[in-house]
Amino acid sequence: MKALMKTGRGYGNVELRDVEEPVCADNSVKIEVRYTGICGTDLHILHDTFMNYPPVVLGHEFSGVIAEVGAAVKHHRVGSRVTVLPSTAVTCGTCSYCRQGKYMFCPQRRGMGYGVHGSFTKYVVVREDMVYRLPDHIPLEVAALAEPLACAVNALEELTSIQAGDRVLISGPGPIGLLCLALLVGRGIRVVVAGTTEDAERLQLARKLGADLTVDVLKEDLHSIVQAETGGLGMDVAIECAGAGPSISNCLHALKKMGKFIQVGIAGKQVTLDYDLILFKQIQLYGSVGHSLSTWDRVIRIFEQNKIRLQDVITHQFPLSQWQEAFELCEKKRGGKVLLYYDDNKEGGNAFESGC
Repeated sequence: MKALMKTGRGYGNVELRDVEEPVCADNSVKIEVRYTGICGTDLHILHDTFMNYPPVVLGHEFSGVIAEVGAAVKHHRVGSRVTVLPSTAVTCGTCSYCRQGKYMFCPQRRGMGYGVHGSFTKYVVVREDMVYRLPDHIPLEVAALAEPLACAVNALEELTSIQAGDRVLISGPGPIGLLCLALLVGRGIRVVVAGTTEDAERLQLARKLGADLTVDVLKEDLHSIVQAETGGLGMDVAIECAGAGPSISNCLHALKKMGKFIQVGIAGKQVTLDYDLILFKQIQLYGSVGHSLSTWDRVIRIFEQNKIRLQDVITHQFPLSQWQEAFELCEKKRGGKVLLYYDDNKEGGNAFESGC
C-alpha cells in the first residue's frame, strides 16, 4: 500500500512510498482509513520545525472503518465507524501525567504521524483504547475533525472559562481557529476573527460560520476596531491560533486589563514581544497543547448532540496521490480544513469535489 512519509530530517523529504500493510496484533484494531485532515503540524514537519522521527508515515487527524480486530479486543467489532485518539500511541502509562489522563506531558510520549506511523495511508493498526466509536449520524469526513476539535475543546472548555457576554478575539482563521469559532458561536458568544489579506477566503468562511466581525489586520486598524467594539475596554479573551509573532502581539494589545490570553497556535520559532503587557495588564496567560482523556469524552458527546456546525469547516478533499497540491493549498491559507483520502477509497470525494 502507499503511504505519505517523512523520509529524513531537514526541510522537505516527504514523499509517497510503498509500505507493508500493518499486521493486527491480539490487543489491536486494524482500521481502513477513510479521511485524514492536513494539520499545521504536518506543515511544520514538512519544514522540519516540529520534532519528528523519520522514516515515519505522516497524518494523525483521521476517521475510518474497522477492518479487523485482535483476539483479545472486547469492545469493538469489524465494520464499526470510528475515530482515533492519535496522541497516545506511545506513553509510559505510569507517570503522574498519564495517571491523570494528561498524556500530552508524558516524557516518553510519541504520537501518530511524527513519532510512530500515522494515517496518510490505507490501513493503520492501533490499540483498542485509542479507538472511539462514532454516532451513526456523524459523517466520516466530519469525524476526521475529532482531533483538532479536541484541541479547540481543551483550550475553550476545559483549560479556561469563557462566559456568556464575553467578547472574544480569535487571531488566525485557520482550521483550529475556525473550530474555536464554531464552538463559541454554538454557545452564543460574540466573536471577532482577525487575519491577514492572505486569509481572505478563511475570513469569508468565518463569517459563514457566524463570526460577528472579521478584520484584515493589513488593511484595517485592529486596535481602533477593538476599541469601538468594546467601548474602549478591550476584549475579554484573545485566542491566538496563527502561531505568529505579530498575531500574538495583536492579541496582547487587544485584551482588556485582567483579560485572558490563550495560546493555541505553534510558532515554531522565537518571537519578540512587549512582555510587560502581561504584567501591567495583569493578563491571565494560558498555553493549550493538545487534549486529555476527558477532552475526548467531551468531543464524542459533542458529536452525539450534533449542535455545532462542523461540516462547514471542511472545504477541500484530495486523493492521497495529490498530496502536494493539498499541502500547497494549506500553505497558501486557502479554505478551511483539507482532507486526504486513499486513492482507491470509493467513499472519498463523494461529499465535495476534489479541490473545490
